[in-house]
Amino acid sequence: MERIAVISDIHGNLPALEAVLEEIDRIGVDGVFCTGDLVGYGPFPNEVVALIRKRAIPTVLGNYDDGVAFDRLACGCDYPDPETMAVGVASMHWTKANLFKENKDFLRNLPAKTWVSLGMSDILLVHGSPRALNEYLYEENISGLFPELKQEFYFDVLVAGHTHRPYVRKADSAMVVNPGSVGQPRDGDPRAAFALFSTDGQDQVSARIYRIDYDIERVIQAIWTVGLPPSLGETLIHGRR
Repeated sequence: MERIAVISDIHGNLPALEAVLEEIDRIGVDGVFCTGDLVGYGPFPNEVVALIRKRAIPTVLGNYDDGVAFDRLACGCDYPDPETMAVGVASMHWTKANLFKENKDFLRNLPAKTWVSLGMSDILLVHGSPRALNEYLYEENISGLFPELKQEFYFDVLVAGHTHRPYVRKADSAMVVNPGSVGQPRDGDPRAAFALFSTDGQDQVSARIYRIDYDIERVIQAIWTVGLPPSLGETLIHGRR
């Protein structure tokens, strides 16, 4: 049996990342991959990037990573209301000001997509979608989008983050998986999420979502200490923004 873990949307949440990696190490895998958004919203952007670099985890570029690393005016996020947008803008400014240059350089050099082989399957890893860093592939609309994505891009399994809502969906002869968010879940479950992919005796790939508890209070205290909007702590508590 082969198996890999995929993490996504860490967003500067070091305690969540540490807890997830500890669980992945306990399970034992052949590799760990990340579908981006290492920074933004959370108070530990430098520590998160440093840990990803230390572990040499292959990572694709997220829209928030792109916005911070290339000093964009916006991160390309879809904010539902002016209040949420104001929090996002404040987070963007804070992260730009506090991320070390070497970590910005690291983010600038991340690829937009990458492939990994597992069993007989080719897995395509992206942040939003194969077409754009900030396209949202929600579970409720993936069936309508899947045929055109499959026609335009080659994959047996598509793994995309960005929505912070985990799911596993099979469509035709392929599969779409969102590993959820390590650092800022938005599906009503505050626990950190990641996806585990494994092969059976016929080298067919299956996927499972894991949820892990972590020290949310440590992150909330750090949010207050560094001056990020306090509502970001409420998002972590409730698992939604």
